Amino acid sequence: MIRDVDITKLIIEKFAEEFLKNIELDVAIVGAGPSGLVAAKYLAEKGKKVVIFERKLSPGGGMWGGGIGYPYIVVKQGHEVLEEAGIKCIEKQGYWIANSIEAVAKLVATAIDAGAKIFNGMTVEDVMVRDGRVCGIVANWSAILQANLHVDPISIEASFVIDATGHDCNVAKIVEKKYGLGTPGGKIEGEKAMWADEGERKTVENTGEIFPGLYVTGMAANAVYGSPRMGPIFGGMLLSGKKVAEIILEKVR
Repeated sequence: MIRDVDITKLIIEKFAEEFLKNIELDVAIVGAGPSGLVAAKYLAEKGKKVVIFERKLSPGGGMWGGGIGYPYIVVKQGHEVLEEAGIKCIEKQGYWIANSIEAVAKLVATAIDAGAKIFNGMTVEDVMVRDGRVCGIVANWSAILQANLHVDPISIEASFVIDATGHDCNVAKIVEKKYGLGTPGGKIEGEKAMWADEGERKTVENTGEIFPGLYVTGMAANAVYGSPRMGPIFGGMLLSGKKVAEIILEKVR
C-alpha cells in the first residue's frame, strides 16, 4: 500500500540530509548555465565539494532554446568539452553543431556524476564577507522572493564563490553595490551589443577573480567587463567554465 505521508517523509528526510551535508563548501556556484555546469564538473572531478544554486527549477540557462527556439547550438571552439560529456557534435564549415536539449541534459548529468550537487529553485540574494573576502552566499527559496514574503534567508559557507548567473551577473552586482569590484573601473561595465567573434574571445579572457573570493564565468564575465554578447554560440562559455575551475584548482593545491 502506498501511504501519502511516507512519500512526504522520504522527500523531506532526503533533502534535509543532503542539504545539511552541503552548507560548508569548497566552491559555491551561482547559476546552472553551461559555464556553471562545466565548472562544477571539473572541480568535482578533482574532489572538491561543489554545489550549484539555481534560481529556476530547470538548470541549463539559455542553452535549452538554442537559437530562436530551434534546439541547436553552435560552437567554434570548445567542442571537446561537449564531446567529453558524450554530446554528439557535427562538424560543418569549421563549426560544430549540437542538439541543445541533449547538450543540457548531458552537461547536467556529467556534473552530477562527477560529484557536484545542484539545488534548484534557490536564489542567492546576498554574500558573506569576512576580512575583505567573499566567504559564502546567502540564499532563499525563489518562490518566497517572487511572492515578496518577508522571510529571512540562510547562509552557506564557501572558500570560493563563482558568479555564473549570465547576463545579469547578480552576485557581482551585490558585491559592487556594497564594496566595489577589483576590476580596472571598480564597477560593472554592462554587456555590449552582439558580436560573436569578440564576445567568444572575451568570455574566456574575462574569466577570473573580480573581488577576493568571487569569480566570474560565462556571460557574467562579459557583463562585468563590458564586452559583447554572442548569441547561440557557446564555445566561449564552455571554455570559460573550464578556465574558472582551473584557476580555483591552482589556488587550492
